[in-house]
Amino acid sequence: MCNINLTSYFYNSSRISDHGGANPGATYNGRKESEDALALTLAVGSILEENGVDVYYTRTTDIYESPYQKAQEGNEVGGDYFVSIHRNSSPYPNQYSGVESLVYNRYGAAARMAYNINAGLEQVGFVNLGVNERPNLVVLNSTNMPAVLIEVGFINTDADNELFDSRFDEIARAIADGILESVQPTLHS
Repeated sequence: MCNINLTSYFYNSSRISDHGGANPGATYNGRKESEDALALTLAVGSILEENGVDVYYTRTTDIYESPYQKAQEGNEVGGDYFVSIHRNSSPYPNQYSGVESLVYNRYGAAARMAYNINAGLEQVGFVNLGVNERPNLVVLNSTNMPAVLIEVGFINTDADNELFDSRFDEIARAIADGILESVQPTLHS
């Protein structure tokens, strides 16, 4: 049986800060990353559970935990994979658009999962900004399992928000399918 740790917290290229509780992460016109990421995390988790995956959520409500706490929770559970779901942000509204997945390095199980997820999100309509290495991120370098951090569109880009809202179920399905495609051999062992 495969065990997936699902989490969401705030990551911005200029700083790392957790969200949940009093820290909503990136915001734009009243929209909060913490709310978008949590809703998407729960939707993806539900699809994974329907497909026989044991899912451990590091948060199911609007609470604060540091990235290090989330990584430690994942390690304590002994998950097979760690997946963290986010919304990206840029210095100026409508500056960038698209999805990006971050991994410790571009080789191995995490990278394969990231490429599968990005391909699915591209099919939904997002620009695919690629899979990029970020070995300095705590949830990527402090987990004992392959870890992927997904940036699902830019929260301060109107077109990405419209796509996020209008095709939410398809986005959740694309992420879940990318994960399932990556873990299928594990599911049947």
